[in-house]
Amino acid sequence: MMKRLPILFLFYFFILSVSAQDLSDSTSVYKKLDYVMENQGLYIKKRENDIARLKQEALTLQNDKGAYLEKSYEIFNSYKKFQSDSALHYIMLCKQLALHAPDSVVVSIDLDMAWIFSTIGRYIEAEDILKQLNPDKLSKTILPKYYDSYSAFYSHYGQSNNHAAYYQASERYRDSLLMVLDPKSALYKSTIAIKTLFQGQRKKAKGLFEAMWMEHQDNSEQRAFIAYFIGLIYKQEKNITYQRYYFALSAIADIEIANRDNASLQDLALTYYELRAFDHAFKFIEKAIDDAMECNVRYRIVEGTSFYPIINAAYQKKINTQNKQLQMMLVIISFLSLILIMGLVIIFRQVQRLRKIREELSATNTNLRQLNDDINDKNTQLAESNHIKEEYIAQFFDLCSNYIDKMEEIRKALLKKASNQQWDAIRDQLKSTQMVEREVQQLYVNFDRIFLNLYPNFVSDFNNLITPDEQILPKKGELLNTELRIFALIRLGISDSVKIASFLRYSLRTVYNYRTKVRNKAIGNREDFEDRVRQIAVIDR
Repeated sequence: MMKRLPILFLFYFFILSVSAQDLSDSTSVYKKLDYVMENQGLYIKKRENDIARLKQEALTLQNDKGAYLEKSYEIFNSYKKFQSDSALHYIMLCKQLALHAPDSVVVSIDLDMAWIFSTIGRYIEAEDILKQLNPDKLSKTILPKYYDSYSAFYSHYGQSNNHAAYYQASERYRDSLLMVLDPKSALYKSTIAIKTLFQGQRKKAKGLFEAMWMEHQDNSEQRAFIAYFIGLIYKQEKNITYQRYYFALSAIADIEIANRDNASLQDLALTYYELRAFDHAFKFIEKAIDDAMECNVRYRIVEGTSFYPIINAAYQKKINTQNKQLQMMLVIISFLSLILIMGLVIIFRQVQRLRKIREELSATNTNLRQLNDDINDKNTQLAESNHIKEEYIAQFFDLCSNYIDKMEEIRKALLKKASNQQWDAIRDQLKSTQMVEREVQQLYVNFDRIFLNLYPNFVSDFNNLITPDEQILPKKGELLNTELRIFALIRLGISDSVKIASFLRYSLRTVYNYRTKVRNKAIGNREDFEDRVRQIAVIDR
């Protein structure tokens, strides 16, 4: 025992040294995160190309059912955390191809199908599959996957409704999983590390995860998983510096392998929210929701959309504060410009006065007519001066109007580009007038997309409440139009016309007129029309 102490000491010293070295390189990590986010399409394209290649290979194996089954299962695994609906399609294909396969293969496919069902929110179907399996009749090789699937099912269910009982059930199945796993396996090491963390033994859990980190230097999927849990440990320890660093490492690995079923971006958004970097928080929560929706991971969508309003509200508040600061700067600039113009006018007048004196000294012997001509010339010059001043004032007000239109764009661009000393880019960006409209439209597109994900049949259900000849349908390319968006907000519980008008940037009267106009189209009692809209149900897909 005494001989092992120096070895253990050197091991932990090495781990701490590696951690400190990694953190010293945090700037490059955050730059890499920005890079991979900007180039996410490349990683997605690579994953799609790999899947397309597997599909081509599968076409050549259709006459060999065994090989075709193996290739289809490989395609399923490629879709598993990339696009859940496609993964479900291929695991169902595997189910059909495995009709005459050994029982262990059929059970394994059933467990994969249960996992996919729980991922996309079809919990009843997932539970039905799991309940049909008797663990006493399963082989030792399939038991770990059975307990792992059950643990994942309750974990997904718990994340969707945040009920402690389901998390406890997930823990019980995790305990059963540990009893049947090989202690030397990677799954055992990750499972025992998670269990240790959830038991509150952060120091021990950190040591387990750091040891796994050293073992998986070349496995991006494992490093994404490990970095995320190390980030959680530092989050519990309220060490936000390390928390942000490891969540960033996890997010980078997830993006590089095109893993859309991830928690790192969401936790990274909440981390930046804690740091009051609301622009970064907004960017990451939007990305997290986009990934969850593309992958159709129900519990991730529920989690992401629950945090989105909080971060968005803080982000909008920051925008308003910066807008006020920009307005103040514009006032100061305008005041200084006015002083400059006044100074130029005074100098001009002084020059004219000196010229007049010189002309008067040189023209003392001229006649009265010449003097009158000089006076007329002076009046003409003063009139021209007034005209020039009017032109300056008109240009000044026009410039102020343009500045007000560009304030939103300036606020978004200055923070990032000024810190990078991209002065040319800032100058180019100041010339653009499209960002505000684009961001407003993007906000509505994001709202429409998130709302319709929760209420996919909202448009048809809403039109069922109004007369057939007065149907309200969005135009081609739209998700919702103005009328549908107003009643979408009402369905979400926002009934105050003032708040609706503020969100949609319409006048209060316009919102009131829309609501009245649509109520007049209602089938049945118009007074309870909006109550019936509020009863439109979420579709459990």
